Amino acid sequence: MFPALESQLARYLELEQQLYDPVIASDPSKAGAIGKERGALAKTIEPYIEYKRLCAAIADAEAMAADPDLKAMADEELAELRPKRDTLHTKIEEQLLVDPGEDYSKLIVEIRAGTGGDEAALFAGDLYEMYTRYAREKGWKLEEIAFSPGEAGGFKEITFGVSGDDVYQYLRYESGGHRVQRVPATETQGRIHTSAATVAVMPEPEEAQVFVNEAADIEWERMRAGGAGGQHVNKTESAVRIWYKKGTPEEMEVKCQDGRSQGKNYEQAMRILRSRLFERQQEKLHKERSDMRKSLIGTGDRNARIRTYNFPQNRCSDHRIEFTAYRLDAIMAGDLEQMVQPMRDHVRKEKLAANSPK
Repeated sequence: MFPALESQLARYLELEQQLYDPVIASDPSKAGAIGKERGALAKTIEPYIEYKRLCAAIADAEAMAADPDLKAMADEELAELRPKRDTLHTKIEEQLLVDPGEDYSKLIVEIRAGTGGDEAALFAGDLYEMYTRYAREKGWKLEEIAFSPGEAGGFKEITFGVSGDDVYQYLRYESGGHRVQRVPATETQGRIHTSAATVAVMPEPEEAQVFVNEAADIEWERMRAGGAGGQHVNKTESAVRIWYKKGTPEEMEVKCQDGRSQGKNYEQAMRILRSRLFERQQEKLHKERSDMRKSLIGTGDRNARIRTYNFPQNRCSDHRIEFTAYRLDAIMAGDLEQMVQPMRDHVRKEKLAANSPK
């Protein structure tokens, strides 16, 4: 059992009873507040209720197994119930290990081509496609925000939003340097080249979490969008560039040109700016916390190499946990769970070890 959840369960059941109270039901303000609190508890408590039900059913089946005449039926029931209980136990354990302040449902992800010229831009495009397919498999929503295409394809840089249940818990460890080893399409002698791209995964905060005084903290300009895109892109001043100067040793610049209107590009640029500022705030908090955290997730620095994609060997390696999978083709096709889950398991073990009684 999970003693820490018992008080939350009692509160959850109390709120459910209140929602059936005619007096509260007739007051939209009270009913709304109660419904919101109940909803916040439901994510953890509803699995816990099911977990307790399974534990009780297992206890009954184990007692039934003591009767020789019922043992076969009880064993069959236990074979079905125990895996369900164990899966829920792991899920609840993971939920309890998540800092409530880090349970974000909306992210902004930036992928930038690094060393390697055109091949690096192509690899950045491949990473974007990999994340797109993975998001589709997980049922998340993906929204393209801004991009700069590479001359031979792919992207010099692409920024996109991802939203959905547990999205941060699955993607948070993707930040860092991604290296690719393969024979580029333009290579005539079959030599393997090494290129790189960087990924930054940033929680997208609410406006209230990161306040930007648009009159005092930023400067911005409109301009014509560059690059491919047809007559509209080249002939109208819809692109926007924002500089943020407050409290920064150097300017933070954001440019958006992909929306068809200046207003849309300004809105998207401000979303990216707020996420970068929030990321900076989080980095400061991380540095103030224990060294254990660094061992769990690393620095998140774009320059810290986290993964190598070796196409000739069909190999993908995570250097942080020394894990290798020989199914790179499937990973690039969207089966990123092969790399994500081992990292999550590693973090979970470290957190459990750190939280266990000494």
